[in-house]
Amino acid sequence: MGGGHHHVTPGSEPRKDQDLQAIKDAKIPIAWRDTCSHILIGLNKCRRETWWNPNKCEHDRHIYEECEYNAYLQRVEAKVQQNKIKDAESD
Repeated sequence: MGGGHHHVTPGSEPRKDQDLQAIKDAKIPIAWRDTCSHILIGLNKCRRETWWNPNKCEHDRHIYEECEYNAYLQRVEAKVQQNKIKDAESD
């Protein structure tokens, strides 16, 4: 089963440098504004254009979900590093 070998699809990388005005103009709710908002803008546009048809926008949805997963992995890795530093300081 070997873990830790996640392949990142191009375009699904979380970004900290977001175009806040574009996010605001796209009316993305504040709760959904994160490092993957740049993908959510296009996904929501596709959803509106296709009347939320579940068979449409599959690729965009996959890219968005993968971005969220990659963001989660980054947060987990940051926490692991933080705990290592904390443990090293306490020794």
